[in-house]
Amino acid sequence: MSRRPKNPLRQLSTEEYRWLTLISRSTSEPAGHVVRAKQLLAVADGASYTEAARVSGRKSNDAVAQLVARFNREGLKAVEPKKGSGAPLTYQAAERERILREARRVPNPEIDGTANWSLMTLRRALRAATDGLPHVSTYTIRAVLKEAGFGWLQTRTWCETGISKRRRKSGKLDKVVDIDAEAKKS
Repeated sequence: MSRRPKNPLRQLSTEEYRWLTLISRSTSEPAGHVVRAKQLLAVADGASYTEAARVSGRKSNDAVAQLVARFNREGLKAVEPKKGSGAPLTYQAAERERILREARRVPNPEIDGTANWSLMTLRRALRAATDGLPHVSTYTIRAVLKEAGFGWLQTRTWCETGISKRRRKSGKLDKVVDIDAEAKKS
């Protein structure tokens, strides 16, 4: 006989019971949601944590106990998984905007040492700027640029996807924007 749980499942409302039943029978919900719903329903129907784990095809009764405790705190939100591992974002919106602002700026060959941006020259410029980012890496710069829709051209420069410069017969340089650029990316 197992010992009494420290944090037993609270009484389910009829609405919660109905939702858990729907989720547990669903074929379109993610598999993790279905398993958690089955575990909660088994515990609500009087099964032990070990039996609830076995019913759902799992082995860990500790995981069921943690799920029950989370369900008591958060309700149906406990069926969805929490954020996984991984480092938190180091650079927030302001820093990302600073990287994009620097990438959009036309480089000055005398000051920046280049006529076209590369990841290394962008990194050097961002680290040297007074309002720059002293520890930014080329990996971060590349990720921010890709996320913003910039692409790497064969001319070894970064430019915004869907925007090109056209020289007209008159010699005038126009900026042309492709309105279907987002659709073509995917």
